[in-house]
Amino acid sequence: MCVTLIGGMDRLKKEYMAAAEQDGHSLKFITRNEPNFVNKIGNPDAMIVFTNKISHEAKRKAVQVARSRNIPLQMVHSCGVSSLRECLKGA
Repeated sequence: MCVTLIGGMDRLKKEYMAAAEQDGHSLKFITRNEPNFVNKIGNPDAMIVFTNKISHEAKRKAVQVARSRNIPLQMVHSCGVSSLRECLKGA
């Protein structure tokens, strides 16, 4: 299953990737609102948004993309690796 993670901390990227791989998921990690943000999301099987580490604009864009493409979306305030694991169990 391909999951796109939006938000989170750059320094935890390796841990996020390892946690996803351990659960059998491939993870695309986008840390912030950047040029071509919507295109970088792609067409994943699920999206996870860590809301405390991204701008309101990026969150709005992510929700809009998820709704328009019928992608399951989970929004979580905390951005720890354990939060990602919990979301992946529900994905």
